[in-house]
Amino acid sequence: VQLQASGGGLVQAGGFLRLSCVVSGRTFGSWTTGWFRRAPGKEREFVGANTWNGGSTYFSDAVKGRFTISKDNARNTVYLQMNNLKPEDTAVYYCAGKYTTIRDEEYPFWGQGTEVTVSS
Repeated sequence: VQLQASGGGLVQAGGFLRLSCVVSGRTFGSWTTGWFRRAPGKEREFVGANTWNGGSTYFSDAVKGRFTISKDNARNTVYLQMNNLKPEDTAVYYCAGKYTTIRDEEYPFWGQGTEVTVSS
């Protein structure tokens, strides 16, 4: 399985961006796509995740209410819609995948990051 994230860029505070993650390989009911980010000088943090069967979507408190996740099954693509962006959302964003819906399980598959910069 390979994942490829794209869509990052520079945006002003209050603006929006949509990141895409193309998943190449087998995905089925238990597949979960997660989004993570690493801000400069900080640890990587969980942003949100979506199960392929659509059963569950969840987010960190930092982005809840501002970010949403959707997917296009035909294109094997998962989208992270980021609205009302804040300077503290500045980070490199990564998509990751796992063959389980258990939230605490690690993500063994990772894509390269896409950089998001939010100016104040």
